[in-house]
Amino acid sequence: MKVIIVYASAGAGHKTAAEAIYNYLKEYRRDIQAELVDILDKSDNFFKASYRWGYFVLINYAPALWALSFWITYCRFLRPLTRALASFLNSLNTYEFAKFLADENPDCIISTHFLSSEISARLKKKQKISSKVITAITDFGVHPFWLAAGTDLYIAASDFTKEILIKEGIEDKAIKVLGIPVNTKFLQVFDKPKLQDRFNLDRNKFTVLVAIGSFGLGPIEQITDTLQEEAQVLVVCAKNKKLFEALKRKNYPSLRVFGFIDNIQELMAVSDVIITKPGGLSIAESLVMGLLPVFIVPIPGQETENIKVLAKYGLGLQAKDVSQIKEHIIYLRGHPDKLKDIKVAIEKVKKPSAVKDICDAIC
Repeated sequence: MKVIIVYASAGAGHKTAAEAIYNYLKEYRRDIQAELVDILDKSDNFFKASYRWGYFVLINYAPALWALSFWITYCRFLRPLTRALASFLNSLNTYEFAKFLADENPDCIISTHFLSSEISARLKKKQKISSKVITAITDFGVHPFWLAAGTDLYIAASDFTKEILIKEGIEDKAIKVLGIPVNTKFLQVFDKPKLQDRFNLDRNKFTVLVAIGSFGLGPIEQITDTLQEEAQVLVVCAKNKKLFEALKRKNYPSLRVFGFIDNIQELMAVSDVIITKPGGLSIAESLVMGLLPVFIVPIPGQETENIKVLAKYGLGLQAKDVSQIKEHIIYLRGHPDKLKDIKVAIEKVKKPSAVKDICDAIC
């Protein structure tokens, strides 16, 4: 059985979800021949560059323009026009990918990005492939670009996500609430005291993890300055070397600074709260770890929608600025019973077996 897992390298979450599925199949499903594909690697060069760097530039330097484009394409009244235009441009620039799928005609295609979902579903609808087309939605909200006639199965992050899909006209039988796939490293059993000793942490002190995206952008220095007297603060700077050096120079005794790491799960295991962006994967990973997320600098559109859905479950706190982050941390530190109640709520929402369940849905 051949399965192609497809993503688009515009934002880290889509790739991370695809890799989680691919790695699980390679390790646990030897009966399946799995291949991991970035649709942008099989697209027009200008389109590829625009998709990758245009997204980064807009969300970091022109968020208002990104928000406008999100809501224009979300608006039901404008959808016939925006969807037709987007579909035309996508089809025009992804000819190589479409040919690849038609030639391969795998038994199943699992897509973690709406672009690859659209192209795969269109080929299925036109009977150019006979593959089972599965779309794993990597957010808790649903932008209409995720919807594509020809899709056999939608994987929803939550029951509220499913409700949105049904309101959009997707049949109940075509939806499974399995969650957002996260790497199996988040499912380990952790020896918290041992990890606390390794990171030189006080076992009795409230610990806050700050991890805001792969580029380490956002008011991280201000957050650190504000919280360093209130809690132990672990900061992941990711690829931001300038931030890493600036934080190291502060030499706060309660601060631990990390660069680009692959053991974020261990830092999460020793933390009481995570300050993060409300991306779908970040939320899913936090919930699997039983960690309350405090959201900062959301991307207008998909991330603000994620916050709305999480709020329906009484999960996630949004901070409008650094001072409000401090208020949240002081409150949670002083009310451990409230934090315990939130962790109970997390247990009802998290989907730790999402990657396994999605892989089982292939057959």
